Amino acid sequence: MSIALKPSCQKMPLVGFGLWKVPPETCAETVYNAIKVGYRLFDGAQDYGNEKEAGEGVRRAIADGLVKREEIFITSKLWNTYHSKEHVLEMTKKSLSDWGLDYFDLWLIHFPISQKYVDPTVRYPPNLLYDVEAGTMEFEDVPISETWAEMEKAVELGYAKNIGISNFCGGLIVDLLRYAKIPPATLQVEHHPYLTQPELIALAQQRGIAVTAYSSFGPQSFLELGHAGAQNVGLLLESDLVISIAKVHRKTPAQVLLRWATQRGIAVIPKSNKQERLKENLNHVDFDLTPEEVEKISNLNIGLRFNDPADWPGKIYIFA
Repeated sequence: MSIALKPSCQKMPLVGFGLWKVPPETCAETVYNAIKVGYRLFDGAQDYGNEKEAGEGVRRAIADGLVKREEIFITSKLWNTYHSKEHVLEMTKKSLSDWGLDYFDLWLIHFPISQKYVDPTVRYPPNLLYDVEAGTMEFEDVPISETWAEMEKAVELGYAKNIGISNFCGGLIVDLLRYAKIPPATLQVEHHPYLTQPELIALAQQRGIAVTAYSSFGPQSFLELGHAGAQNVGLLLESDLVISIAKVHRKTPAQVLLRWATQRGIAVIPKSNKQERLKENLNHVDFDLTPEEVEKISNLNIGLRFNDPADWPGKIYIFA
């Protein structure tokens, strides 16, 4: 199953593999094994620090005849420190080089937040803090319009087939659409039953912007990060409601949570290191939830966001 992206009409798989928190030392093998299982979309980012290794896995799979380049959909994201017009294309080419690719299928702005430039020869990925020892997070006065104009050039130069946005709110999307020559093909946001964001999802879909959900299992991915919100709320995979619905359909709770999204046309990018779980996550689209089940799961919403810039680790904030 796939989603046709606008304006390119390229098809993006509805189910992909997310590379966030995949250790560099195992990333190449993880990507290779995921391709063997059947994954065709890989969602990466400069900030994940594993683009070279992910690219190694892709190239190995191509060399072994498992897949052709045109059959793989690769997404990556421009980090916050490279928003200025002097750096967007330069860092686009760096990411392509790290992956060992000629083009990205999808190239996203990771956050609508511009931070002070860090030379990649000094530290890469630069992380959130400008001065790690001092705990300072420094920002630059770069408007999204400047960054987006350079993202559009990436399409014109053949570096990316599609461009999009991540972690944008509705107001920023409306503003972007006013001046964009190439509209965003996708919006990637945190989306799970504890954070449903129905108005944002509706706005994007009404404007022809495909939506990709990350953190589909809610607090699961944030427990190991010591996130207070994740520690103080029940796991969605252990929710009585989700488990009961899973039993009715003879599916796993993870498959139910993923289907809750994909059944509404929202792409998902889960990850797992376990072969059986890889297959389960990929092959979760062979059943449908009832409208009542979808509504009950949606009613778990408590507006709980785990990836919130307000929680970022800076002790001191410095603005340009």
